[in-house]
Amino acid sequence: MTYKETIEYLFNSAPLFQHFGAGAYKEGLSNTHILDEHFGHPHKSYKTIHVAGTNGKGSCSHTLAAIFQAAGYRVGLYTSPHLVDFRERIRINGEMIPEQYVIDFVENERIFFEPLHPSFFELATALAFKYFEDELVDIAIIEVGLGGRMDCTNIISPELSIITNISFDHVQFLGDTLAKIAAEKAGIMKKGIPVVIGEAVPETRAVFQETADAVGAPIIFAEDNPMVLSAQNGINAKEYILRRGILNSETMVGELLGDCQDKNTNTILHAIRTLIYNGFQFNDEHIRNGFANVCELTGLQGRWQILSHNPLTICDTGHNVGGLQIVSQQLQKLQANNIRIVMGMVNDKDITGVLHLLPQNAIYYFTQAAVKRALPADEFKEKAKSCGLNGNSYPNVALAYQAAMNDATANDVVFIGGSNFIIADLLVYLAQKQN
Repeated sequence: MTYKETIEYLFNSAPLFQHFGAGAYKEGLSNTHILDEHFGHPHKSYKTIHVAGTNGKGSCSHTLAAIFQAAGYRVGLYTSPHLVDFRERIRINGEMIPEQYVIDFVENERIFFEPLHPSFFELATALAFKYFEDELVDIAIIEVGLGGRMDCTNIISPELSIITNISFDHVQFLGDTLAKIAAEKAGIMKKGIPVVIGEAVPETRAVFQETADAVGAPIIFAEDNPMVLSAQNGINAKEYILRRGILNSETMVGELLGDCQDKNTNTILHAIRTLIYNGFQFNDEHIRNGFANVCELTGLQGRWQILSHNPLTICDTGHNVGGLQIVSQQLQKLQANNIRIVMGMVNDKDITGVLHLLPQNAIYYFTQAAVKRALPADEFKEKAKSCGLNGNSYPNVALAYQAAMNDATANDVVFIGGSNFIIADLLVYLAQKQN
C-alpha cells in the first residue's frame, strides 16, 4: 500500500473519533493491553511524561518537548488530533514519523490487530509507543486523548503527570459536572508519581486532592505559587516577568501568544522545577530556548497563530466553552475597525454556550469543515442569529476565509476558529494556494 492508501485503510477500518465522534469511541482498556502485550510493552523502554486536561494540554506538551530538545534529549511527542497529516501526532525531535514506518506497521501487524477491531486511537497509540522504542528516545511526552482514567495512554508509568485544567467537554463520556470530569482526568495519577495541576476551582480541587491522597501521588497546585507575575504580548512573542529565583533573570520570551499561555507557562515552569528536583538536567538556556522556539522545534500550529499582519489574521484551535471564552476575551481586547470571525463547529459541542460568549459587534462568516461531525453552516448561522450574532454562511472554509479577507481593510482583524477541523481545512487551503 501507499501511504495514502494506508491512512485511508486506518480511517475506514478503525473509525476516527476526529471524524465520527461518539461512534468511534471504545470504552475500556482491553484492546490496549492486548496490543501492548503483543508489542512487548514498548513504553517501558523510555521515560514518559503524561499530560491531561480540557484545554492547554497540547501547548504544554509541545513546550515541554521543546525544552527537553533544547537540553539535548531525544524526545518523542504523541499528541492529538492532527490538523493536516496523521503523522503530526507522532514526532521525534519535531520530525514526523516517516510514511514508510506507518505503512510497514500496518502491513506487518494487520493480521494481528484486525480481529480485535481496535479504535483508531488505540492503533495510533500502539504505533507511537513502538516507534519511540525503535528510535531509542530518551523520553516521550504523551498527551491524553480523551479523559484520562480509561484513555489508552494510561498504561504508562510516567516521571510526572500534569493536568492543565478542567472545563466542560465530551460530557457524554466524562460526565456532566466539573467534579465528574475532574475525576476522569485525575485517573492518570499514580502512586509515588508527582502531579502538577495547572488550574483548579473548589469543585475540581477537592477531587484532585482526594484522588492524590488515595493513590499516594505528591500533588502540586501551580496556581498556589505563581511563577508568572505578568505577561505582555509583543508582535510575534510574549514577554514574561517571572518571580525571582525561577530563572537567573526575571524576564523570559514565549513564542505562543494567546492569553491562555500565561497559565500554561506557570504550569510548565512548575513541571520543569519538579523534573529538575527529580534529576533531569535543565539550565536557563534550555528553558528559554524551548519557550522561545516551540513551534520551530516541535511543529506546533494553530495556537493563536498569526497568519498575516495586514490585515491582522489569526487562527486558533480553541473549540469548547473554556477555550473559546479566552479567545473571545482576547479578540475584544484588540484594536480594530472591525472584527471579522470565520467560524465553524462540530455538532456535539455546546454550540449555544459558545455563541453566548462571542462578541456581538463582530462580523461573522459561518462555515463548516469537511468532516461528518461538522454542524452545517446554514444551521450554525440560524443558531447564531438567535443569539444576536449576524453574518453570512459559506459551504466551506476556503470560501468563508476568502470572503472575510476580501471584505477586510488594513485596520480590521480576521479570526478563524471554532474547531480543529476549521483550522485543518484552512491550513490545507493556504498550503495549496502557495504551491
